[in-house]
Amino acid sequence: MVRKIETLVIHLARAEGRRSQVERLLKGTPYPARVVDAVDGALVPENVRNATTSDQPLFAPPYPFPMEPGEYGCFQSHRKAWQIIMDEGLDAALILEDDVALTPVFANTVTFAAEEVDAYGYVQFQTRSVDSSAVVSRSGKSCIVQPRVTPLRTSAQVVSRSAAETLLLKTQIIDRPVDAFLQSHWYTGLHVTSIVPAGVEDRTKETGGSTISSKRNIWDKMKREFKREFLRGRYRRAVNRLSRSQKTNR
Repeated sequence: MVRKIETLVIHLARAEGRRSQVERLLKGTPYPARVVDAVDGALVPENVRNATTSDQPLFAPPYPFPMEPGEYGCFQSHRKAWQIIMDEGLDAALILEDDVALTPVFANTVTFAAEEVDAYGYVQFQTRSVDSSAVVSRSGKSCIVQPRVTPLRTSAQVVSRSAAETLLLKTQIIDRPVDAFLQSHWYTGLHVTSIVPAGVEDRTKETGGSTISSKRNIWDKMKREFKREFLRGRYRRAVNRLSRSQKTNR
């Protein structure tokens, strides 16, 4: 049976430095591809953001920072892609952010991920190294692993229809960035997997830098980062404890 899979490239219109990269992504995958206009969190009215975010933790561990407008926009952009899967009856979608590049091995890894996504729901393509010890499926040199602690970042992923439905239901109200949310399989019921090798590379610097982080003066950044590093470390330890104490959803 031919499965209905499409490539959805999330692109923020004002990120003009990424347009050529977007064109390469649209041509570089084996599926029909289109651009999904990213939600620009900076342009979303505060009252709209407040209506879809919670100022109280929705689940443990509590996320220690308020969501930045860019983080809000990133989360809503992924929800937009998940909604397309549902609305258009896709079996799955390859969702790419516009600051990622594909390497020669990607063609093989994405085919394998698409074949296995119904079993695992969500298969990440990480731009960083991934613990490959917890192998759950293998094909040639490619393997799908399920790290106990889900890696952060949402640069590239294959998402099944059932996973999209689950994620949409769980994110009508949000309280943390999308990658932190996806780590929380004890809440979502969806333990994200990763594929190794991924066949993707980060191109954030080459395409104009992050569109999520806000601009601050150097002293504000230093004070803010010192506090954030302490809180971030405490949050990561809590995530690690919960990740190791919970069984997977398999």
